[in-house]
Amino acid sequence: MQFVTEALAEIKRHGLYRQIPDYDPVDAVHVVEDGRRYLMLASNNYLGLTHDPAVREAAAAAALRYGAGSGGARLTTGSHPLFAELERELAAFKGTEAALVFNTGYMANVGIISALAGPGDVIFSDELNHASIIDGCRLARAKVVVYRHADAGHLAECLATTPCAGRRLIVTDGVFSMDGDIAPLDQIVPLAEQYDALVMVDDAHATGVIGPGGRGTTAYFGLKGRVHIEMGTLSKALAAEGGYVAGRRELIDYLVNKARSFIFSTALAPATVAAATAALRELAARPALVATLQANARYLRDRLNEAGFNVASSVTAIIPVIVGEADAAVAMARSLKEAGLIVSAIRPPTVPPGTCRLRLTVSAAHSREDLAAAAEHIIAAGRRLGIVKE
Repeated sequence: MQFVTEALAEIKRHGLYRQIPDYDPVDAVHVVEDGRRYLMLASNNYLGLTHDPAVREAAAAAALRYGAGSGGARLTTGSHPLFAELERELAAFKGTEAALVFNTGYMANVGIISALAGPGDVIFSDELNHASIIDGCRLARAKVVVYRHADAGHLAECLATTPCAGRRLIVTDGVFSMDGDIAPLDQIVPLAEQYDALVMVDDAHATGVIGPGGRGTTAYFGLKGRVHIEMGTLSKALAAEGGYVAGRRELIDYLVNKARSFIFSTALAPATVAAATAALRELAARPALVATLQANARYLRDRLNEAGFNVASSVTAIIPVIVGEADAAVAMARSLKEAGLIVSAIRPPTVPPGTCRLRLTVSAAHSREDLAAAAEHIIAAGRRLGIVKE
């Protein structure tokens, strides 16, 4: 095991060593560690529904009614009624014929992509796609063509110049997890139609965040019925755990029979499924949550831009504050924790060298007072560390 010791030493030398902190959640946006209360600006709990009373009550009732675990994979032991209920409501929410729930968003991407493409096919993948998409492409054993980030012109060039005897699949994040920008789906879909390609969009960070009623990237661009595979997660805005795919009934039936990460996994616990359904209903009943989230993100982004930070522009809940090198990102995150804020310092290999950043994420549950205080602390830390000028 000497290689493990050496690898860890090398990681530490480059300022890339990671550890798992232990926090005790108080509510949707506050945690406690060692008796001290912190404001959380690193969670993907975009709508603050993890602590919503209706969501928690649904989870508790499901555990009491159906037990703590599912007991097996759905194809071998069947599935309790809560799965059918959630999948019907997800399909209605996305405006598709059917939906299928996976245990995680990662498993959804790996399972969908490797089921849809194989040897002889070509996958066209955005260069900043999530790791789960990249791994799904690898497992598919298809030819993978990586196009420049959000560059529809380069995608068109790749489609035109790449021979393909089988299927073409274009796959992209809807909202990119490190920059918070939105894929140009309005340009990608016409290209797919021109070249007879399937389109898959990963709406993990778009569901509950963009589009009318928080319905995601396809709805944001008004492309209903023109995107073949809409994937998303239940673990971010929907406050539970798991992933899903929505599309035509035939697609869902195909994935039930072909997606290995679905077939060979024990199903989600009843409480998790019930919590996701309740969160989806809260989103449908309270569209103002999405408007509040967007307003909160806009407020914090504007404050940091005005202070001189290098903040990427987007309309999503992800606010990347670019600081440059890994040491600077770690130092600023440490300084902010001392001030009572939990933020993520993102370093290679997650982002390229020289683009290390603080990845701030905003929730509808943040009060304006929370965000005003957070902005003051971030600005003060940035000036103290020389990241922005007075």
